[in-house]
Amino acid sequence: MWSFAGTEMATLAQSVPGPRQPLAWFWDFLKQELTPYPGRAALVARMVVAVTLVMIITMTFRLPYAAYAAAFALTISRESPQITIKSFRTVVVGWALGAAYILIGALFFLENPVLRFLWVIVTMFAIFYAVSAMTNSGAASRFGYFVIITVPLWDLHVTAELKVEGTLWAVWGITIASVVTALVELVFAELRHRDDFVQSLANRLASVEELLACYLADRPVDETTKKRVTHFAVLGASRLRRILTSSSYARQYNEQMGAVVALVGRLVDIAANLTQLSIRISDDDRQRIGVLAASIAGIRTDLLSRRVPSPIDSKVDSEVPGGIPLLREMERTVSLIPEAFSGSESISEYSPSPPGEKRPATFFVTDAFSNPEHVRFALKGGLAASLCYIVYSSVFWPGINTAITTCFLTALSTIGSSHQKQLVRISGAVVGGVVVGIGSQIFILPYLDSIAGFTLLFALATGAAAWFLTSSPRFSYFGSQFAVAFYLINLGEFRIQTSLVPARDRVVGILLGLFMMWLIFDQLWGAPAVVEMKRTFISNLRLLAQLVKDPFSGEKRLEIERSYSLRERINANFDEVLNLADGVLFEFSSSRQQDLALRSRLRQYQPRVRTLFVTAIALLKYRLQLPGFELPETVRVAQQEFDDQLAKMLDGMANRIDGEPTRTLDNFEDSFQRLEQTIQTCCSETTPKPLVAELRTFLALSSSMESVAMSLYKEM
Repeated sequence: MWSFAGTEMATLAQSVPGPRQPLAWFWDFLKQELTPYPGRAALVARMVVAVTLVMIITMTFRLPYAAYAAAFALTISRESPQITIKSFRTVVVGWALGAAYILIGALFFLENPVLRFLWVIVTMFAIFYAVSAMTNSGAASRFGYFVIITVPLWDLHVTAELKVEGTLWAVWGITIASVVTALVELVFAELRHRDDFVQSLANRLASVEELLACYLADRPVDETTKKRVTHFAVLGASRLRRILTSSSYARQYNEQMGAVVALVGRLVDIAANLTQLSIRISDDDRQRIGVLAASIAGIRTDLLSRRVPSPIDSKVDSEVPGGIPLLREMERTVSLIPEAFSGSESISEYSPSPPGEKRPATFFVTDAFSNPEHVRFALKGGLAASLCYIVYSSVFWPGINTAITTCFLTALSTIGSSHQKQLVRISGAVVGGVVVGIGSQIFILPYLDSIAGFTLLFALATGAAAWFLTSSPRFSYFGSQFAVAFYLINLGEFRIQTSLVPARDRVVGILLGLFMMWLIFDQLWGAPAVVEMKRTFISNLRLLAQLVKDPFSGEKRLEIERSYSLRERINANFDEVLNLADGVLFEFSSSRQQDLALRSRLRQYQPRVRTLFVTAIALLKYRLQLPGFELPETVRVAQQEFDDQLAKMLDGMANRIDGEPTRTLDNFEDSFQRLEQTIQTCCSETTPKPLVAELRTFLALSSSMESVAMSLYKEM
């Protein structure tokens, strides 16, 4: 009888980030954000082309609101041509509704200053409530942004005809920018002769190939490959499913690719778990790895060439289980990918509902009228914006109306993230407006006498802004503010700007908005980022406890849908914890040292919680009893007990971090020992070798779960 515990089992490599000096953290942060990644240069190129075309059109025909048109051409989503068109519709609809709202409001309230003032104040609160409570927050934010930038127009002492004309020009300018951007994306999609959706699948398959190449060459897995595989595993396939849902593919191909997405995602999950295992490779295993890598390469080539992958003559039914616990499962998963195109009934067990089945559309989120957080957010944001409006209206200084825009764009629910976004906004505005914008007005534009020279300068500045914009959400806002500030100075008028007054007014407006945000969000309704960080981390532990419990009885497809939903929520929380950790650094209070200590602890726990998450995904197929992964009844009973105890342990960790009393969890270790003993009993000499290999894989993953969970629990 062989033993499952010992060196043949998984040994987790726990990498805990240590404390770093602020300057070192900042340089590491910049390096991480600005490092090129596959497709980034092409994305930036498409952005520059679209925005430059919008600039040429608006400057040639002298269209008002050119700066805002260029800014929106830069920020429209470009995940795929279909999603770009959908984003275009959202922008146009949002701005059209904003124009209608402004015109109707002017019709009823323009003649009475008191009523108009009250209407503006109520509008500010309504905008922030809509952004928080509407399901389509993109349309709500476009609507709100349009209202905010056109409210100052209706405060000017000009004729009503000019005000209406200016409002309609704003809609027209944004519509032109959106159309140009959508056309550029469609043209580039045709020129590339490749599908971004398929390319994303190929990138995931390539990461698994790189991992297998390390094993094939009998060398340690390098950190770059390990991080890439783990990144794709944690990222999941939500973006791919979203692209697939928005695509114009035929229904049959849509369903086939939906199954391929699920299988490729599962292959990446297995590969990510393989990086956590300490394994020894025999000659037979090395030969099988070579065949597997060649099969994956063939599938990847076929997908990129738009060919149906050829059937694979795999060794999944071999009587030789091999020394690598997950190898047989990877072979089975790869062999199923070509079957997705042959209409195999077994494939339906691995994919969620077909992308065409949509839930009824609703305007508001489910708790829009019951959750007080929506009202609280509206009160905070509306009050800050209203105070800015009162200030610049009282002193008759319309040039500082950017204060309201600042409130709208930086209004977040926590102190730290607000500080972070405010700092990014002011730094982006200073670099884009003062350094590049005014600097070019003084030192470069006087020497340019043609549209070609200005176009080159504009494209270079837009390229720099787009590179920042394509970084992670923690820093991408710098790029948008860089671009907006540059555009406001150089596209505000159809001539070289020789006065510093417009730039001065915009900077003063930004400072006023930041002051109001500090006053309202920090002093009156402050919610420290460290508190939100702890709450999000605790929420992730509880969601993970749900994921490891037995799925609800019923249709497997619904259970798979539930697991996908939980997976996406957990993954989103991982990103949120990271963002909030950055926000904590911008908070300064009497408890700063304690907050930084808690931040450090949670960041140390985060990698191991991710490992639990990835391993739980790999074990999910056993809980769902998918074809080929049915466990013997005795093992399944022991597995259910282990899962229940693990869920209780995760809830206990959450309680411990939250300061609540927790019970001792001796039953958890006992449940794992019973699971191990049960599997050993099942693995007799008469047990088929494929089943023995499957049980070894199952126990290796469960052992990894147990060791990581115990190490976390002891440290908390």
